[in-house]
Amino acid sequence: MKKKSESLVLGGLLKKLAPRIGATVTLEPEWKIAGQIMFKNGKKSYFRFNTLDLNPVGASDIAKDKDYAAFFMQRMGYPALRGKTFFSKAWCAALGSKRDTRAALSYAKHKYPLVAKPNSGSHGSGVFLVHNEAELKRALAHIFEHEKVAILQRVVRGRDYRIVVLDDKVISAYERIPLNIVGDGRSSIKQLLSKRQRAFEDAGRDSRIVFSDPRVLHKLKQQRLSLRSVPARNEKVFLLDNANLSSGGDAVDVTTSLHPSYKKLAVRLTRDMGLRLAGVDVMAADITKPATNYSILEINAAPGLDHYVKQGRAQQKIVEDMYLRVLKSLAL
Repeated sequence: MKKKSESLVLGGLLKKLAPRIGATVTLEPEWKIAGQIMFKNGKKSYFRFNTLDLNPVGASDIAKDKDYAAFFMQRMGYPALRGKTFFSKAWCAALGSKRDTRAALSYAKHKYPLVAKPNSGSHGSGVFLVHNEAELKRALAHIFEHEKVAILQRVVRGRDYRIVVLDDKVISAYERIPLNIVGDGRSSIKQLLSKRQRAFEDAGRDSRIVFSDPRVLHKLKQQRLSLRSVPARNEKVFLLDNANLSSGGDAVDVTTSLHPSYKKLAVRLTRDMGLRLAGVDVMAADITKPATNYSILEINAAPGLDHYVKQGRAQQKIVEDMYLRVLKSLAL
């Protein structure tokens, strides 16, 4: 089912900015996830969700496939996480492949902990950190309910950053911190999450915390906690392993302190992957220092900034300036 909220920010933002260059934006009225941009020279351009007519189709499709993207990044010398893909039962039958759940369990022996996630997923959906066979079985069962292909990757430690690039310029950079709560010594984790959800709504963020999310329950179980547990005062409890803002994560802006070596890296990688607009996800100890020990988690050809833009006025201006540049580029 289509979701109204996922592109309301982009559609509304483009409608706001388009008149500055003499353009108009028409949104499909029911769902508002698709739109047409009419430029004053008569040219038309289209967008759907966060995808615009900016990146080439082939390069965008490669970026959406984590395994293919990692293959090409590694081949060009980037420290990307390759991993290994496995398929749902139905997809194994269609492909004539034996890389099913049983093969995944065999592959994973002596390699734990691992990250299991959909090969083409986005927004951190279906990402699990697994430590044993039982956890991997549950993770794959969940992934294969919604996706055909899962990927298993080794775990890399550090801080999770996203660098957004448009052509030859870094537009923004921010650290992503997974969904978490801080105990007050009285409230249960469920109560604290409800409070967090209300804070999202007050801030205009459309992040949704699903209490029955198996990823949340999985993470709590690993910490020997439940939604009924009452954390001590000032105790921080993480609810997810992935740090995506759409999953309730927080952003700490590092745009002005980003080390020049990471700027060059992100711009070069975006260009080498055939993209003009991209979100480069990096795991590093400290992105404000020279790029010496880091991993490329993935590259995103349609980096949604609808959650980032809600972080403050400075972030809002960064995003508006970026999309104004995008509109000018599309008009040519």
